[in-house]
Amino acid sequence: MSKAIEQQLIENISIILKKSLAADATLSDLREKKKAGFKAIFPKDAGFVSSADTFQPYVEEIADNLLQWQGNKSHELLVSLVKKIEKLFTVLANFEESL
Repeated sequence: MSKAIEQQLIENISIILKKSLAADATLSDLREKKKAGFKAIFPKDAGFVSSADTFQPYVEEIADNLLQWQGNKSHELLVSLVKKIEKLFTVLANFEESL
């Protein structure tokens, strides 16, 4: 069971990474045109330690969380990781829709 969960997490993070690279490139373009002046993708209470105006730091955080979970299989860390993945998928999808 744990291997199946681990594989699904890896696949989801891989998808998020690809989507986030495209989104960050778009954000860069929007910043050059002075159309993206926000300071962070997520508010401070969203559950992320990271705070950035691009997606990459958030992707790095969930990748680090995955490595931590792989080391100890903590249920609490898994729940936190899944919530962060869901939030990233949601925001990336909304961002793609808005373009």
